[in-house]
Amino acid sequence: MSRPQLNFAAEIINEQNQISMNVYKTEFEGKKALITGGSKGIGAATAQRLLEGGATVVVSARSQHEQTPPGATFIQGDVSTVEGATAIAEEALRILGGLDILVNNVGATTPILPGIESITDEDWLDSLMINFMSAVRVTKPLLGALRQSGSGTIVNISAGGLLPFHGFLAHYGAAKAALDSYTGSLARELAPAGVRVNLVTPGAIKTEGGDEGRKLLATSMGITVDQLVGAIPLRRIGTAQEIAEMIAFLVSERASYVTGHDHFVTGGFGDLV
Repeated sequence: MSRPQLNFAAEIINEQNQISMNVYKTEFEGKKALITGGSKGIGAATAQRLLEGGATVVVSARSQHEQTPPGATFIQGDVSTVEGATAIAEEALRILGGLDILVNNVGATTPILPGIESITDEDWLDSLMINFMSAVRVTKPLLGALRQSGSGTIVNISAGGLLPFHGFLAHYGAAKAALDSYTGSLARELAPAGVRVNLVTPGAIKTEGGDEGRKLLATSMGITVDQLVGAIPLRRIGTAQEIAEMIAFLVSERASYVTGHDHFVTGGFGDLV
């Protein structure tokens, strides 16, 4: 290839890169987003990604964290109760004046050793409240605004990477299974209104909770964390930013014909490889 041809090719590549960067910075302009569990980890990474795309973002959590994006408006609250979830939803609508994007990212668990027989009724109910009912309770008062948006989207965050869950996490797995089913029902019901609903199932991700969970699981299995990670086809732990990119895709116009699906971001673990 001659020098003029090389220069022309370089100009085309630079122009395409510039177009891609402009799209990255503007694809969420005018969009209003609420992210629960948005103070750190996957929630904070998602908030930052949407902010970079031009969205106005509100995040909620029980407390702020050093990872909470400064460009997002923070609402303190507890979505595990009806009153807390409703208050967060109403305050988000007051701040934003509407809603286009809802990311239900809240999730937490306490492993109960040695296994299922040790999980009490209170443990089961607590897990259902935070890992399932929180999404139901936040979503319900926001459905009107999402319908009015004209391009409303919901992404619920499930749990994967180490499925099927071991006995000491059975209460967590059951709650997330309920969330999976709810997502499908919600997607079907809201489709005629043009509201898309999807599920994202992260695998082993580098977060505070993820690191602690992997250590516990490896210990219970009598192996090292490195051996556990070695079972992932891509042979590494993912990042919160990689999950945020999937969420950003699903709430963008690029995914305008995608609804009602579970999107695994697991490095191949639990997929077809």
